Amino acid sequence: MRPLVVIDVVGLTPRLLPHMPNLSKLGGLGFQARLDTVLPAVTCTVQASLLTGTLPREHGIVGNGWYFRDLGEVMLWRQHNGLVQGPKLWDHARAERPGWQVANVCWWYAMGAATDLTVTPRPVYHADGRKSPDCYARPVSLHDDLTEALGPFPLFTYWGPTAGIASSKWIISAARWILDRHRPDCLLVYVPHLDYDLQRFGPDGPEAIAAAKEVDAALGPLLDDALARDATVVALSEYGITGARRPVDVNRALRREGLLEVYTQSSGELLDPWTSRAFAVADHQIAHVYVADPADLARVRAICAALPGVDEVLDREGQARYGLDHSRSGDLVLVADPDAWFTYYYWLDDDRAPDFARSVEIHKKPGYDPAELFFDPADPLVKARAAASLARKALGLRYTTQVVPLDPSCVRGSHGRLPDSPADGPVLLCSDPSLARDAIRATDVMSLLLKASPA
Repeated sequence: MRPLVVIDVVGLTPRLLPHMPNLSKLGGLGFQARLDTVLPAVTCTVQASLLTGTLPREHGIVGNGWYFRDLGEVMLWRQHNGLVQGPKLWDHARAERPGWQVANVCWWYAMGAATDLTVTPRPVYHADGRKSPDCYARPVSLHDDLTEALGPFPLFTYWGPTAGIASSKWIISAARWILDRHRPDCLLVYVPHLDYDLQRFGPDGPEAIAAAKEVDAALGPLLDDALARDATVVALSEYGITGARRPVDVNRALRREGLLEVYTQSSGELLDPWTSRAFAVADHQIAHVYVADPADLARVRAICAALPGVDEVLDREGQARYGLDHSRSGDLVLVADPDAWFTYYYWLDDDRAPDFARSVEIHKKPGYDPAELFFDPADPLVKARAAASLARKALGLRYTTQVVPLDPSCVRGSHGRLPDSPADGPVLLCSDPSLARDAIRATDVMSLLLKASPA
């Protein structure tokens, strides 16, 4: 059986490929195709479509998070594979090829998946509230093997103000280690580096080119290893990041209209989804708006449609056009203008912001916050404060790191809406010319992968 290596290079676009010779050579060996992604074009949704061959209406991953109506909680970045409805790539492959071995290195919804080897970021959550870098791995011995070979997973370069190439290098090294020692039939690898500086600085500046060159150089050894083993190599992306400088405060608009409720604690104002008549779960350029009473739908729709930066307001019929009509979706789904994106902010006075707003806290915030990629430029002592927090952590003391700005104007790039230009959209490269095509839908990628690794 010919092995298959699938590398998800987040943010890869045709516009960046000329600066990435190692990845570009895959197109020379085989082919390059436009990848027609799904809405929303965000990590969890697109990966679910790639691995199931279905749209969100079937697999249920309507964003990087949503409002869990049965729990009454907004939750993002869950990790259990059971949330992805329907059979996956490995289920289809094993139906014809029993024993087909799959290794997943950091693709999302990894925990509980029926893969043979698994590595995914998973911090240590200490009983006293501290958080330490680590990963989850199966089999259990794989965790210790990788930690001994590569050191602990560098969590603080995977996300946050210090996010950078170190986490992607660790992931690539882990993939090479697994490819060499375990030789799986299919190796899935997630490489996040392009996501960072393209959101920080936008896709058109020198920072984007530098990031593209950096990740391409890091990928070179893995590509060489895979091709040396006569593997079919597929490199693809989920979305392209485009210039976006206009934040849209949809929750603040709903609050001013008396539709969104908060409750207060010593930590500040907290979103109250149980009593709110309407609120939004912001996710890059998409926002799911949940409306408690259908009688309020028309009013909420009018409020959202009037907001500068909102391109579309999708009701259930509109969602159906994109295959997004799942029960987890908002009663309305907002799509931002090309140069806009949605904040999760719901407080009207920064003095009332919750304490986690100024921290890297992906699980407590009821929406995605790209400002977490920045140290607050308005605070001249911000890095000293961060260093002091890390020193407390090193001593085993509890700490908070409040370094994230509440002014989102520093963000320069976003994604989530369907691309307006193929040059700025996702792309697929494959080393096997027999599978060539000019374009491929995200829902057809699974079929291509099955053909790329024949029995």
